[in-house]
Amino acid sequence: MAAVIPVALDPTYVRIALVGQGPLAKRRLAQLLEGGATPAVYSPEPDAELLALTGAALRRALPSPGDLDGVQVLFVVGIDDLAAEELARQARDRNILVNVEDVIPLCDFHAPSVIRRGDLLMTVSTGGRSPALAQLLRERLETLFPAVWADRLAEVAALRDRLRATGAKGPEVLRACRDMIAAKGWLP
Repeated sequence: MAAVIPVALDPTYVRIALVGQGPLAKRRLAQLLEGGATPAVYSPEPDAELLALTGAALRRALPSPGDLDGVQVLFVVGIDDLAAEELARQARDRNILVNVEDVIPLCDFHAPSVIRRGDLLMTVSTGGRSPALAQLLRERLETLFPAVWADRLAEVAALRDRLRATGAKGPEVLRACRDMIAAKGWLP
């Protein structure tokens, strides 16, 4: 099994493209949009829902090699195997990180299953080996960390900001935040 390095990318600094169609492409696009990305989207046969998600930005074709210039991260979802392999080759030739959904040899990275609670981001990854297990674990985490955690993070972040503004250093801030979380019983 290959080792992986978890990374959270800020989409304001990364140019992302998505090539795809079908339900998995729509789900991936929704995740990218929810994360703040504005990916270039290519789909040779988009359905109405994909059109609604992308609007006029959708390109109704596979990307040309020139379309890939400047892209840094490429997701490929729901495209036939030969086209996906060719896109992966073109991406790698341009030093673009590529992920062909559910085709491990064509994945330079794996997109984890994601739980968002405001700025709180939790992920589950099986390195692409079992999307079903990642989904089940994500669903469990969603029940353990309901939507109220967005407000909780905001509250503890405000405490941290106040303490840092008064000159408090790392260990003192950490202790105060941990004490507040314990006092509120957020993590029994």
